[in-house]
Amino acid sequence: MGIVQIIVVIAILLLLVKPAGTYLYHVFSNEPNKTDRIFGGVERGIFKLSGLHKREGMSWKTYALSFLSTNIVLVAFGYIVLRLQAGLPLNPNGITGMEQTLTFNTVISFITNTNLQHYSGETGLSYFSQMAVITMLMFTSAASGFSVAVAFVRGITGRASLGNFFEDFVKAHTRVFLPLALLITLVLVGLQVPQTLKPSIQLTTLEGQVQQIATGPVASLESIKHLGTNGGGFFGANSAHPFENPSPLTNVIEILSMWTLPAALPYMYGLFAKNKRQGWGIFAAMMTLFVLLLSLNYYAESSGNPAINSMGIDASQGSMEGKEVRFGIPQSSLFTTVTTAATTGSVNNMHDTQTPLGSITPLALMMLNNVFGGKGVGLVNMLMYAILAVFLCGLMVGRTPEFLGRKIEAREMKLIAVAILIHPLIILVPTAASFLTDLGQGAISNSGYHGLTQVLYEYVSAAANNGSGFEGLADNNTFWNMMTGVVMLLGRYVSIIALLAVAGSLLRKQPVPETIGTFRTDNGLFTGILIATVLIIGALTFLPVVVLGPIAEHLTLR
Repeated sequence: MGIVQIIVVIAILLLLVKPAGTYLYHVFSNEPNKTDRIFGGVERGIFKLSGLHKREGMSWKTYALSFLSTNIVLVAFGYIVLRLQAGLPLNPNGITGMEQTLTFNTVISFITNTNLQHYSGETGLSYFSQMAVITMLMFTSAASGFSVAVAFVRGITGRASLGNFFEDFVKAHTRVFLPLALLITLVLVGLQVPQTLKPSIQLTTLEGQVQQIATGPVASLESIKHLGTNGGGFFGANSAHPFENPSPLTNVIEILSMWTLPAALPYMYGLFAKNKRQGWGIFAAMMTLFVLLLSLNYYAESSGNPAINSMGIDASQGSMEGKEVRFGIPQSSLFTTVTTAATTGSVNNMHDTQTPLGSITPLALMMLNNVFGGKGVGLVNMLMYAILAVFLCGLMVGRTPEFLGRKIEAREMKLIAVAILIHPLIILVPTAASFLTDLGQGAISNSGYHGLTQVLYEYVSAAANNGSGFEGLADNNTFWNMMTGVVMLLGRYVSIIALLAVAGSLLRKQPVPETIGTFRTDNGLFTGILIATVLIIGALTFLPVVVLGPIAEHLTLR
């Protein structure tokens, strides 16, 4: 029955991919379409108010600079509000201002779409901060990432220009995230997710003790949290909390909310490339990797903890430690796989309590960082690997590699090498540094192999802009706040700038005619080569540390 639940959710996703991808193409193709009649008037008002009378195409440098400058302004606003929240309105519970290193980590986390939380939302933030900073950054960081992904697609598919960042940024809000977030918010409110500005509820328990039950504008944050693949929870328990995710139905809605847009982007790319087969090929590569890693997690969690099984205890329910009974193994495994594949970071179970083999799935998906991915990251990274695969195939047969009719040369490969290598660099070096210095030692709650996995997971999550964590790590201190903050910055901006430069370089090149010797990138052979390229590079960079962590821990339990 558990497998049937998973298959049904995947089937629903497959039905949504084509219409969602088509809609995204109409939004960002800048060609006249029906959505202009609905949203055009509002957008023209925004453009007029902001002075964007002429929305000309930008070079990759101008696009990157516009993206960075917008993010800097948002960071400054968020930092000020969090530091001064004690004196700002909508603070009925009297929350004090946030400590400075935690504020730095939080604003960097949310502007980079990571949403790594070293605080608990119900006790660390006022309602005003939850709405004006956290929810606002969930919209803007997702829209920024979406815009960059679309610009990259325009560049490699030979459009006239990369587009205008500010136009893409506005359209991502008005035509994608705001209307969808409003719809999902209303659905969640109807399914008993709170949406209120009243203070915490005070009641007396059966034992006569006074208890404070936190509440607030939860549904509105929850909707964009998943649609924008953000992941930061209103409560510390995130989507395991019954106010954020009260039932199996809301669980499925949240899974589809964070999965549909990333899964639809390959189809949108196929429309931009005027080759739907190529879009479906990219999607097939992502889904193959997804199913393989989902199967590993589901098998490991369903089989139970080997150490407990060896005691003769009934393991028919699987490893339910850290999981909600209302979701069980199937919906917990699917949620874990989707949230790390889509770089969302929302959790409905505690990843720290998963079996060692089960924990490989979220680790591997964040290490690869190209299986669907949030806000366009998965598509951009998978296309980067596609270009690399074409380059390697070209070297093997002695031909100048071409992708979408444009030659792949030294400049593009150097930039792609930077984007590929920065990811393991900002994971493995800080992980080692955290064990070499006493500053990082006090936070590690487990010794041995599991302690290594805790630290590794923290940096993998930060580098992949995911935000989920092994919550056994006591990470709210100066060392972890600053270290993960820097990792999040590098993980977000270095690869984005490098890949925008790749798109700009390819856009300037004249297309070359297709010949009988041109290597096709829209068939099953190329999909297989792409999957192999991703797995080989992933294994070469991360397999040793995975062996030292979860695999070694698994072997000690048998």
